[in-house]
Amino acid sequence: MKTSLRSLLLGILIFSGYVADAAVRLPRIFSDGMVLQRGMPVPVWGWSDRDETVMVSFNGIRHQVRAKKGERWKITLPVLQPGGPFVLEVLASDTITLKDVWVGDVWLCSGQSNMEYELFKSAELYPKEIEAAANPRIRHFKVARRTYFNRNEEVLSEQGWEAADPRTVLQFTAVGWFFARELESRLGVPIGLINCSYGGTPAEGWMHEDELKDFPAYRDRALPFRDTALVAEIIRRDKALSDGWLKHIQSLDDANARGWQQPSTDVSSWTDLQVPGYWADQGMVDSGGAVVWYRRELDLPASMAGQPAVLRMGAIVSRDITWVNGKRVGGATNRYVNRRYDIPAGVLKAGRNTIVIKILNESGKGGFIPGKPYRLEVGRDTISLAGGWKARLSVTTSPLLREQTTRFQDQAGALYHGMLEPLIGYGMKGVIWYQGESNISRAQEYRVIFSRMIQSWRKIWGQGDFPFLFAQLASNNPPRPQPAESRLAELQEAQSRTLSVPNTGMAVLNDIGESNDVHPLNKRDVGLRLSLVARYLVYGERKLVHLGPVLKSVKVDGDRMILSFDHVGGGLIARDGGPLKHFALSGDGKRFIWAQAVIEGDRVVVSHPDIRTPKAVRYAWADTPEGANLGNREGLPAGCFRWPVPEGR
Repeated sequence: MKTSLRSLLLGILIFSGYVADAAVRLPRIFSDGMVLQRGMPVPVWGWSDRDETVMVSFNGIRHQVRAKKGERWKITLPVLQPGGPFVLEVLASDTITLKDVWVGDVWLCSGQSNMEYELFKSAELYPKEIEAAANPRIRHFKVARRTYFNRNEEVLSEQGWEAADPRTVLQFTAVGWFFARELESRLGVPIGLINCSYGGTPAEGWMHEDELKDFPAYRDRALPFRDTALVAEIIRRDKALSDGWLKHIQSLDDANARGWQQPSTDVSSWTDLQVPGYWADQGMVDSGGAVVWYRRELDLPASMAGQPAVLRMGAIVSRDITWVNGKRVGGATNRYVNRRYDIPAGVLKAGRNTIVIKILNESGKGGFIPGKPYRLEVGRDTISLAGGWKARLSVTTSPLLREQTTRFQDQAGALYHGMLEPLIGYGMKGVIWYQGESNISRAQEYRVIFSRMIQSWRKIWGQGDFPFLFAQLASNNPPRPQPAESRLAELQEAQSRTLSVPNTGMAVLNDIGESNDVHPLNKRDVGLRLSLVARYLVYGERKLVHLGPVLKSVKVDGDRMILSFDHVGGGLIARDGGPLKHFALSGDGKRFIWAQAVIEGDRVVVSHPDIRTPKAVRYAWADTPEGANLGNREGLPAGCFRWPVPEGR
């Protein structure tokens, strides 16, 4: 709700600043530094506040149209050749001059948080890439987050088009950046990225509500929000609720915890808790909203005194403020931010040092997420901070539940109207998409919705069956010791079945996920694998191995199952050099057990001594298929599969 209000104000500022005293105006996507699509007719449009002739001039090309007051005009430039920088002028009763315009390939990057995920969040993995990021031929346009439920023609953006350099690239979509960098280096043409993504959003939010006639509950739930006065009132009410709750719990904490961040605080009566870990699992407080303070003391040698350092406190559920020796060094407001806090020179001292962390959690289990780094880094020295900490409960109160507020971004059409609709018609090469986490409990439904979304975008764009490339969800959640059902695998299966839609491609990611985070840090491989798909499907490299092994057929031979594959490339391998793992067999089609799997040429033979007549086989069918290692010699992994696929799936 805060985001919606902020976006509304941003839109007013951008709109008023961009068109002040102008008779003719362009949408924000047409601005300095933009990239136009090569090799196809390119639409340019805008509006005029009077009846007049509008001319567009670009690189020696001139076209004109008669504009009517208040109506949208459009001019289509002929097929453009790659290059730049150029100047584009719009001439009418006044003139708009756009500079630093390039012609190349434009890719729309969309989806939820894993596409929105900015490069700075993984910056430590890629210091050399960021240092060498200066490239004026790669451009990025970030569409501002916005939800809306009526026709919308104006796109919002705080930065506009930005050329890549070591500073700006930190705010690029990380997946999009690695995708663009690879394509630009190989194709030698400018690449424009339109980043139209919003974390925590379902596929139906990116569709026009009329495309959801087979899912009337979604459409009907969104219809009342066409009333902008109602939306404004809900935003006001929800903001008052969340602000009031936070103010209340913080005021209680302020009264209870005066000075607890100071090293002089007596913690002899505080409870011993383990970090990482959740306080509910350790008997601190079971449910509801709470504030818990943590403290750790450590002795440092004189050689570390006064030096700058880095404090890594993994991931925290959900809000924290962190102090070192009484000095605040950082804080974050949600669980999906990795806590990496710089400690300035002069803060650490020889002898005893204190680290104090206040955690506020709105509901459920709060604390430190296991499996993340918890340590202090001083130069090349590292001190582990995992283990025993002192902790004290400051406040417990009724929870602030997600259901108490309205998440407009969950509603049908909200992102379509708010973010996508103003872009419709902008010339582009295709789409890269990373989404599905918010639909994970509705895999069978997702098969229909996702395919329909792709087809509806193509219909409204009027650019034919443009390429639509998507990332299959990466693994997450702790691994299980025995074969089990998996909502994630079902969603991954639904994604793979979407490949039946023409001119689509998929990158498999089940080897790069993290069992404790829905946002894997490794975004480079996502971008690179999507670029492989693009090179094969879009740019004509038909001999390129762009995908890992894909199940083609299954033959039951006595007590064995013989699996054949497409996309074997240079041959099937176990990617870690060991025996194949994460194959499971069933003799009744219901209960599965781990099986032996052996590569024989371009086939995999699966068996188990206790199963005489196998009925079903699965591979990597898990939220986190730990050790799943089937791939090809080109290094690309096989995705999850099951055979036979249940009817109706």
